Amino acid sequence: MRRCRCDHTPAWGALRALYDTQGRDFDLRQAFSADVRRFECFSLQAPHVFADLSKNLINVAVQDQLLELAHQCGVQAHRDAMFRGDVINTTEQRRVMHFLLRYPATGLADAAQGATKNLTKELGQVHATLSVMLTYADMVRHDEGITDIVNIGIGGSDLGPQMAVLALDEFVAQNKRFHFVSSVDGHELSQVLRQVQPESTLFLIASKSFTTLETMTNARSAKAWFEAKGGRDIARHFCALTSNVEAAREFGIGTTFDFWDWVGGRYSMWSAIGLPIAIAIGPERFREMLAGAHAMDEHFRNEPLERNLPVRLALLDVWYRNFHGFGSRSVAPYHSGLRRMQAYLQQLEMESNGKRVDEEGQALPYATSPVIWGEPAANGQHAYFQMLHQGSDVIPVEFIAVKKVSHSLPEHHHKLLANALAQSRALMLGQQDAGGHRHLPGNRPSTFLLLDELTPASLGAIIALQEHRVFVTGSLWGINSFDQWGVELGKVLAKDMEQRLDSGNADGLDASSAGLLKKLRAK
Repeated sequence: MRRCRCDHTPAWGALRALYDTQGRDFDLRQAFSADVRRFECFSLQAPHVFADLSKNLINVAVQDQLLELAHQCGVQAHRDAMFRGDVINTTEQRRVMHFLLRYPATGLADAAQGATKNLTKELGQVHATLSVMLTYADMVRHDEGITDIVNIGIGGSDLGPQMAVLALDEFVAQNKRFHFVSSVDGHELSQVLRQVQPESTLFLIASKSFTTLETMTNARSAKAWFEAKGGRDIARHFCALTSNVEAAREFGIGTTFDFWDWVGGRYSMWSAIGLPIAIAIGPERFREMLAGAHAMDEHFRNEPLERNLPVRLALLDVWYRNFHGFGSRSVAPYHSGLRRMQAYLQQLEMESNGKRVDEEGQALPYATSPVIWGEPAANGQHAYFQMLHQGSDVIPVEFIAVKKVSHSLPEHHHKLLANALAQSRALMLGQQDAGGHRHLPGNRPSTFLLLDELTPASLGAIIALQEHRVFVTGSLWGINSFDQWGVELGKVLAKDMEQRLDSGNADGLDASSAGLLKKLRAK
């Protein structure tokens, strides 16, 4: 399908005019004083996630025009094409169907009439694979001889599973320890291997092609360590999450779980790549996570744009990036379990939408993905919040808080939530100081996302929310959010450099690379 790029719509010019007349000097404090219903007007409940958007630099006129932009760009048609199974990853000629990984088994019976009417074959394959994978996960979970699970993968094969296992610690099997190895830096793998024993460790090798440089280097080293330590039965202690079954078999692995080319790496935690999550929290809880994500899928697919949370968040992102010129967004989760959320969202958004050409290959005249960054916010308050309050750049902040917790230290959570509310309010209000040093300008925007509890279902929902948000911003910008050609050149040059480090041959290199090569090879 052919889309209409945002800057080719009448709404784009109307938004520019609104920014010049209302947006540039918009004051949140005045907006709240003028409208006692602002919180109700700019709040939204989605499955498992409540969103307060009222502390953002928008009014009704801007919101309406942003929604008109989404209509004029054909966001709904693009969304429907994805859910239909059309080829929307045009540079790789692939469908984009991670939503199918969480479509419930109960939908198989009525799929011929439902949203997946063209995808009954694929849906059957999804549930067949899921069933086998969860059976294996349950077997490992109850195998007292396996105490350590080491996931070896990188990018989407590491960030999603690691983030989810940490977030769902309350539900994780207490007789298992989980380790994640991604970097080719040997310090990381060595540190893990010092903590485990071959007879009680299961290695999960997560690589779609079974050729990923970092993953396979770590996998071969893990196998060599296993054998050198007297480990026996590679088939029992190694499992592969891959489409290249033959290569896994040559490695010595007999247990493999496949996934499909319509599953992008950064959208793959719902597939076999999620095996460490399933082992950690068990099959029932894993299905709950899928159900939470599916609930958000249905919200995105069915709700009108004005009540559609992924759409509303994406429109804010465009408003800030392309009209206010804000270059980054800080994610501030007030829950230690979400301490890897920022890293996960960095890949999801920056790898998806860090593009400078549209789907036709034409250079874009506007900015795309902002920089996503942050820390668990209790720590962040004593690190980078100074810049958020008084720095020269305005940086929108996305707070994530959880109403109920599982620990028995209520006073701690009371203080944590108080800090989250206070920081959001302080960013908006600011502080006057004639001397200047204590002056905080205020009027700094934030979004507040609230979960009742951090459960498999709510985690699934908030991750699916972020996936669809990225889809919408990419759709508005007219880019392909589902390829990642920018990571390929470095991989090609790394192979060349590895040979040069062996040989010392600097022919054809620039002076800097040649000089560094010489330094690295010096005795």
